Amino acid sequence: MVRRGRECSVAEALEVVGERWSLLALREIMLGERRFNQIAENTGASRDILAARLRKLVDAGVLEKVQYESHPPRHEYHPTEAGRALQPILLGLMAWGDRYVHQGEPPTLWRHACGEVLVPVTVCAHCGDPVDAPGTRAIRLGAVRA
Repeated sequence: MVRRGRECSVAEALEVVGERWSLLALREIMLGERRFNQIAENTGASRDILAARLRKLVDAGVLEKVQYESHPPRHEYHPTEAGRALQPILLGLMAWGDRYVHQGEPPTLWRHACGEVLVPVTVCAHCGDPVDAPGTRAIRLGAVRA
């Protein structure tokens, strides 16, 4: 398949996790739900769509299936290293939704290891300063494919 547009890691990442039900399934797994029925109930996804999204996440190495029962075979979904690396992304998306979309108090709060309510902030690994739009600029762009 030939892709058009700019070569971009954002586009490539969205190919793996960019569907609504994929992100909501990941949310549930990050909240500790591991079993298909509970993920389906908490996301509202139809069973066939959720099964397809979970299969795609497993195939992409974001999740792994772990058998917890043999008769009949039943599996749980656990995040891999790649899946766990998505937690800050999901927390950032949640914070954005809390601030710009959701009306009222945030529906979900997380507690950080320090004991305080988590307020996710993206910082520069070099200097530790928060990342914001005016303080960043691209220094290399992916090529535009025709």
